[in-house]
Amino acid sequence: MVKINSISIIGLGLIGGSLARALRLKRPGLKIYAVDSCISSLRLAEQEEIIDLGYSDICPDVYNSEIIFICTPVRKAMEYLAGLSDKVGENCIITDAASTKAEICSFVESLNRPPVFVGGHPMAGTEKSGYHNSFAHLFENAYYVLTPTKTTGQDTILTLEAVLKDIGAIPIVVTPHQHDLVTGCISHVPHVIASALVNLARDKENSEGLVKLLAAGGFKDITRIASSNPGMWENIVMSNSETVIDLLKDYTYIIENFIKQVRVADNKGIYRFFEEAKIFRDSFSTRATGLLPPSFELLVDVRDEPGIIGSIATLLGVNGINIKNINVSNSREFEQGCLRITLSDQLNTDRAYDILSGNSYRVFRQD
Repeated sequence: MVKINSISIIGLGLIGGSLARALRLKRPGLKIYAVDSCISSLRLAEQEEIIDLGYSDICPDVYNSEIIFICTPVRKAMEYLAGLSDKVGENCIITDAASTKAEICSFVESLNRPPVFVGGHPMAGTEKSGYHNSFAHLFENAYYVLTPTKTTGQDTILTLEAVLKDIGAIPIVVTPHQHDLVTGCISHVPHVIASALVNLARDKENSEGLVKLLAAGGFKDITRIASSNPGMWENIVMSNSETVIDLLKDYTYIIENFIKQVRVADNKGIYRFFEEAKIFRDSFSTRATGLLPPSFELLVDVRDEPGIIGSIATLLGVNGINIKNINVSNSREFEQGCLRITLSDQLNTDRAYDILSGNSYRVFRQD
């Protein structure tokens, strides 16, 4: 284990709070300082002994830390970097957790006295925000991208990799531009498309509310990310604007070509469109956590009879399973099972699957 005595976390929200919880669990003797504008979150983290001290602004404890994690949106992170650059020690490592990397890495390299900086992006998260929604195992089996800059030495990368492996993450090193292209493709543009689909459905809604009534199953799954924070996504899209525009042009070309195939009844072309997508989608790994927030859900095939929901809830409850939501799926075309159970995390999902299967229920995972 690489010896680190003190770490500061700027921004004690979901990511920063989960990082603090994970570090406290894995490195109990570590001094952890936090900076956040939400005083109640800081006091709660102190009471829970997750952090040693919390501050509303940058202070000497932060300047003297060996590693500083900036867990804020990219524009706010650059503001903090400008203030930290000439005040931290020469061996202090600064990293961030923002969703885009090229802009912030270029900004650091443009400073008169750039600090030792490595861009960082944990490929994990949920639709929830704030310290009260943080949890220690957020990063377990999740890729954590590191993007070096001109101030990054090999020792710096090795130190951060060691810390990230401690909390269960899988560090990978790429260039800032590689990161932004890939995340633009698998996260930024999908958020745009999901929001566009929801806006399309909104525009086609009728006075009877039929769209909302029947919008379940696949539609809810592929548009789930449209419920994310609008301000955060405005920030992300503008920080990666050129890549997002180029990818949306490529996506538009694919859609326009598909429209042509449908118009001329090109059955083979339409079949190939779906077949190629299925083959590539089926090749995705199911073992590591990706960038988009995961959906911890199980579908249970049960008869519609009195007390069935209560029986399942009781069975899981007595086994210590935390259920976030349980409801009947009334619109379930292409789904197996009529009872949809939403769990809090992967561990609870796996345990619930085993318990329900062990009690002769037909259970299906959401891939």
